[in-house]
Amino acid sequence: MPTNFTVVPVEDADGGNKSAAAAGDSKPVSLGKLFDNEGVENNVEVDDSPGESSPFINSDNDREHYRYYEGKNMALFEEEMDSTPMVSSLLNKLATYTNLPQGVREHEEAEDGVRRVAVMVPQMGTFIGVYLPCMQNILGVILFLRLTWIVGTAGILGSFAIVSMCCICTLLTAISMSAIATNGVVPAGGSYYMISRSLGPEFGGAVGLCFYLGTTFAGSMYILGIIEILLTYIVPTAILFGGQEATPNDMRVYGTCCLVLMALVVFVGVKYVNKLALVFLAWVILSILATYAGVVKTMIEPPEFNVCLLGNRSLKNEKFETCAKTEFVKNHTVNTELWSIFCDSTYPNATCDDYFILNNLTEMKAIPGLLSGVIKDNLWGDYGPVGTFIEKKSQPSVQVQETPTTTNTNEHYVINDITTYFTLLVGIYFPSVTGIMAGSNRSGDLRDAQRSIPIGTIMAILTTSFIYISCVVMFGACIEGVVLRDKLGYSVKKNPVIGILAWPSPWVIVIGSFFSCCGAGLQSLTGAPRLLQAIARDGIVPFLQVFGHGKANGEPTWALLLTVGICEIGILIGSLDAVAPILSLFFLMCYLFVNLACAVQTLLRTPNWRPRFKFYHWTLSFLGMSLCLSLMFVCSWYYALVAMVIAGCIYKYIEYRGAVKEWGDGIRGLSLNAARYALIRLEEAPLHTKNWRPQLLVMCKLNSDLAVKHPRLMSFTTQLKAGKGLTIVCSVLEGTYMTRRNDAKTAEQNLKAAMAAERMKGFSHVVVSSNLRDGFSLLIQSAGLGGMKHNAVLMAWPTRWEQARDTSARRNFIETVRETTAAHQALLVAKNIDHFPENHERLKEGSIDVWWIVHDGGLLMLLPFLLSQHKVWKKCKMRIFTVAQMDDNSIQMKKDLQMFLYHLRLDAEVEVVEMHDSDISAFTYEKTLVMEQRSQMLKQMQLSRTEREREAQLIHDRNTASHSAMNDKAAGGAPDRVHMTWTKDKLIQERNRHREGMGVKDMFNMKPEWENLNQSNVRRMHTAVKLNEVVVKKSKHSQLVLLNMPGPPKNKKGDENYMEFLEVLMEGLDRVLLVRGGGREVITIYS
Repeated sequence: MPTNFTVVPVEDADGGNKSAAAAGDSKPVSLGKLFDNEGVENNVEVDDSPGESSPFINSDNDREHYRYYEGKNMALFEEEMDSTPMVSSLLNKLATYTNLPQGVREHEEAEDGVRRVAVMVPQMGTFIGVYLPCMQNILGVILFLRLTWIVGTAGILGSFAIVSMCCICTLLTAISMSAIATNGVVPAGGSYYMISRSLGPEFGGAVGLCFYLGTTFAGSMYILGIIEILLTYIVPTAILFGGQEATPNDMRVYGTCCLVLMALVVFVGVKYVNKLALVFLAWVILSILATYAGVVKTMIEPPEFNVCLLGNRSLKNEKFETCAKTEFVKNHTVNTELWSIFCDSTYPNATCDDYFILNNLTEMKAIPGLLSGVIKDNLWGDYGPVGTFIEKKSQPSVQVQETPTTTNTNEHYVINDITTYFTLLVGIYFPSVTGIMAGSNRSGDLRDAQRSIPIGTIMAILTTSFIYISCVVMFGACIEGVVLRDKLGYSVKKNPVIGILAWPSPWVIVIGSFFSCCGAGLQSLTGAPRLLQAIARDGIVPFLQVFGHGKANGEPTWALLLTVGICEIGILIGSLDAVAPILSLFFLMCYLFVNLACAVQTLLRTPNWRPRFKFYHWTLSFLGMSLCLSLMFVCSWYYALVAMVIAGCIYKYIEYRGAVKEWGDGIRGLSLNAARYALIRLEEAPLHTKNWRPQLLVMCKLNSDLAVKHPRLMSFTTQLKAGKGLTIVCSVLEGTYMTRRNDAKTAEQNLKAAMAAERMKGFSHVVVSSNLRDGFSLLIQSAGLGGMKHNAVLMAWPTRWEQARDTSARRNFIETVRETTAAHQALLVAKNIDHFPENHERLKEGSIDVWWIVHDGGLLMLLPFLLSQHKVWKKCKMRIFTVAQMDDNSIQMKKDLQMFLYHLRLDAEVEVVEMHDSDISAFTYEKTLVMEQRSQMLKQMQLSRTEREREAQLIHDRNTASHSAMNDKAAGGAPDRVHMTWTKDKLIQERNRHREGMGVKDMFNMKPEWENLNQSNVRRMHTAVKLNEVVVKKSKHSQLVLLNMPGPPKNKKGDENYMEFLEVLMEGLDRVLLVRGGGREVITIYS
């Protein structure tokens, strides 16, 4: 039976003051560790490098690192423990998080480089953490100050439609928000975090700033509500600019003072705001309960508030007590206060207002009660322009013509202060249903955010929706119509209309609405700076970086100052009714994108989309998004356009200048799906000629530092990108991927940096291959994907192929030409690429010359047009040359070519060059002789590397030695005296030498006589020489020359001569672009 044992290390007496550990408490140690000291004493060398053949045995360097895992059951995975921790270790880390799970925390810390310290805070449940904050934010100033006016103006049915639309919109948004909030832990940041991480930094930043502006303008609205309550109901004597009513200037002055006071409270500390929040919420709930109690009381005893009508017009009754023209006092008829208001004296024979004389005064109850049947009169709306009287249509009235006298008395009637229409009321009402994000904004303080946010938010929306709808019905069923349309309650002795309905006193509503506005205003001034700070710290909007800083305790001081400044803009507007539609638009845009985020994530079906909240569907999100968009234009079409323009500008700014963030957002997933769909569609049908554009595979050469050797190749690629096609910049490293993977990553980063420097849009790719030839072949075959594969290869001409120590450069180039031809891909070869212009250069004049020798698809015509679209080549004119043979009609060729260019919509000068058949010149034979001799020498001698290094010195010796000395050395047969570089003078000398010294000729088996030369090579060289003479004559001073590139010979035995032909063809020209078509038409005359 095998025995299991454990070797326990025992410390000696001098090893320290620790006692020996018990065997059961210590970690097992390998035998290799115990004998390590012995190996050192015996001078035994220990291999420090871990052997690849034994990956499970620890080396000396790794023993400390892996000592914990020795003797464990998971030894098979011990080398991967750093990157893939044990499940038990992972769960232990996840169990100790506070606000962020491990993955999110590490991601956030990696972005800003700051280690966050987890602070344990009391965790709140659904009721305290979500339900009550949402209730407090939803119920507010509009309910107490404007809802009765909305019911009276729009009628019960119109108001029901307004409330229903807005509540359904927020409910659908809450469903979408619940799905997003339960798809993982939502860190502190709430709605902004959800939108930005679901839709990406561009949408997140744009919508986050819109949400910030909405929250800031909400603070302005609440402050204006405070001042309206203060100057209308609490301290009316504080009005500064005269009159009995608060003017916009009063609102501005007192609003600014209130804003400064609130900002100081927020600056001192948020803890005071949080302490007051419960008090404010208690008054709001008390006010609502008082309203319901008042409705019940109307069924028993209606309140003692009356409204006075003159004819059918409602009067402001703050200056009189009796609704009559005269009254009996001690058996005498006495004129009332109304008489002195509408007449010039108190005497019976006074001159009075015509309308006052012709119409009777009627006094009726302002609140007839729930059982009075007034609901029938309030079913339909009563809209009117500014300045119209609040009238009871069913009341008889004698109309009179307006006179100066009647105009002076109009201030005593209740009139419309703004033009009313349905869409205006929607914009004013919508802020009363905002605040649904209050729970998600506190996600970091919740005990179980994934459970609390959906339940608390939806329950709060359902509760407040019931309150609003029931209030609409109750107001319409209890209160007289003329009183409902009296916005500020002037007809009921300047009491809030909802206040005269409440029980036991209107002051409950006054105090409740005042505290509600104070609490909501402080919450806005507290939340908005933190939202801006979160956006600034994300770093997606560069110019907002300064607002990410604050006090030592994290309070956003700079963000608070900006918030106060923007809030002051809203206060300077001076009207609650004008500010409300502005913030409605910003909130609606935020809700729209919450619905969009949920719809996108649901439709994409990404693997990470697994919300715990199951009661959602993409159709609900789409309906909510459509409703938000509709409400935006219903509220105010011009404000909607302004909000969209602001969001669009922020989006484009972040896209252009913002930091690159990868948050796994839905827009990224949508892009992937769209790209996949587009690639599949591109594969379904062959590409039409009209849609052809150069999709470039750019072959870049790297230097020893892995930097781009020819950066002008990038510049030229950018200048060719008027076709808006694909660009893949690639390079090849020799070796194996396992040994050079870090070099490959570095090279790819260098390629990306070079592309960024040239502002080139495209992809970079570096492959590691055993040799350059295989690497180029691999890229030509496999670069790209599906329909987005390259159709053209761009590379630089191998300039020093003649002086190269081996023939690999020549062979690589020729094989690349062959492979692109076989793959039906175009090939562009740029000679003297380092002389090409950079992107910042502007060529003032010159021409782009096209030498159209053979037609291989029209690429030669298209490339100059694409180049002329770029600023570098824009002022260069295009010239097209073609060659006519003896049998061609040059005049007709020119006309036909001009007509062809006209149909192609290309502007270019046309010239036909005649090349007559002529005898092959001696120079051509000599060039051919040099070429063949060099080829034979290379084949027969197979020069070693050392001999080729000595070539330059040997050439120098040949040039300085005498003719006889050269013959002597040649007779000696020294193989290291081979002549490798040839000129015309040297050619003549060498020819004479060979004729005189036949020993050398016999040794190399050469036949230098012209009649024995390969006639095919002679003809090719003749063409190259003659064509070069014509091109140099016509285009020597042009900015760029485009030439048809002849293909390599089918027989590989002629490869040595191919490069010579191309060199002769381009000799004497500076910038040359050799073009070889891909075998298909790329340009068409048809539309």
